[in-house]
Amino acid sequence: MSRSTDIDLPADGSGSLRPGGAGNVDPSIEFTPDTGHPAGAATLLRTTTAIRQRAGALLARARRGESQWFRIGSDDALEDAARTVAEVTRERYPWDTIPYHSRWRHFEAGGVDRRLQLDALLGKGLDARQRARAHIDLTLVSVLLDAGAGPTWHYTEPATGLRFTRSEGLGVACFHAFTSGLFSSDPNHPLQADAAGLRGLVTERLGDAFQVSEVNPLVGLSGRAVLLRRLGEAMSEQPETFGDDGRPAGLFDALVAPLGAASPPTAEITAHQILSLLLDTLSHIWPSANAIDSLAADGSDNVGGSGDPAFALGDCWRHSAVAGPGLTNGWMPFHKLSQWLTYSLLEPFEWAGVKVRHLDALTALPEYRNGGLLIDSGVIVPREPAFLTRRWKAGDEFIVEWRALTVALLDEIAPRVRKVLDRTEEELPLACVLEGGTWAAGRVLAQRLRNGAPPLQIESDGTVF
Repeated sequence: MSRSTDIDLPADGSGSLRPGGAGNVDPSIEFTPDTGHPAGAATLLRTTTAIRQRAGALLARARRGESQWFRIGSDDALEDAARTVAEVTRERYPWDTIPYHSRWRHFEAGGVDRRLQLDALLGKGLDARQRARAHIDLTLVSVLLDAGAGPTWHYTEPATGLRFTRSEGLGVACFHAFTSGLFSSDPNHPLQADAAGLRGLVTERLGDAFQVSEVNPLVGLSGRAVLLRRLGEAMSEQPETFGDDGRPAGLFDALVAPLGAASPPTAEITAHQILSLLLDTLSHIWPSANAIDSLAADGSDNVGGSGDPAFALGDCWRHSAVAGPGLTNGWMPFHKLSQWLTYSLLEPFEWAGVKVRHLDALTALPEYRNGGLLIDSGVIVPREPAFLTRRWKAGDEFIVEWRALTVALLDEIAPRVRKVLDRTEEELPLACVLEGGTWAAGRVLAQRLRNGAPPLQIESDGTVF
């Protein structure tokens, strides 16, 4: 594959991993991996700094008029988009306290405090760490089930009679599947997810829990079930992280236990530490065949599946105009679901007394609501109108570039939103801008323009979008 070399990173990869602008990287990351080796290349591509640098380079290229897929709108379009986000934020959170963009917002759908319900089911005898373990189990399986639901699926909550669609419906359905013990192999401990329970998950049982039928189809149901079974396998293979029973809750102990005397309520970790642990342990659960293999002496690449889970990339895709050192050449990483999971884990850690710092090391989430906001507001403009009617796949360069532009442009919109709302970066980190915010504004514009449908048509297997 030929590729442009006008977008480049330092040959030794150091520029991708050393601290940069305030709030945008994890300050603890400062090393130079051997990008000529698959493990080193995977390490670089699992950093949000690499995501931001490569996304920013694609944005600069599009602004120079060199993209075959997109034009970038004027500064006025950016300002208008920021004002739209600010207006939606004020409408959604008029009392000023804006929570994180998190799966836990979906557990609050319909004004029901389902966290309180879960804590009541857990009982009064548990300490904060034990409650955190249940919260983390629920969060991880729920996020992995949180790809697009499709336009027709819905879930009716038995206890309330409330009807939910899309992400809220998926969240509420997953909450009740979890509390019913669907993901646990131990009937005496239903309020958990464990390796054996997930490995044995039958697609039909998941469909029943989500009220799927011929008249109520859920996009990518089988892909979601496969993903959870893969999660079960991965956790059972890594007891050093997930324990002998293979629970997502092992993430808490893996990050907090090494702090020793600094355990809650005084423990501190960074958001990127959570993300890195997720990527290091779970990257190979994604069905995508994206993995680093080898680089020929002439510089051409031979990318397939190396067979080693350590080199699996997951949500990381090829783009002909992205260049980088060694085996990272041509790869544009996103790790959208892993970052969505990280955002969603912030509160379980904090509820247990752990301070999570450097939240803005995480990037915006490149999915159809955030990216749709930018298309619908004229910030990202497809070069051909036909691009909006064609059906795309996740790995198509058009989609890869759209997602990269979304990451870079939301970093530019966030400070504009703060200015309109008169908030500082500390008061309104990106995690809150997204919640306030960009995701909701994307949904509002889609509802106004197309009855809620996103501006692009993307084939989904239930594991990316």
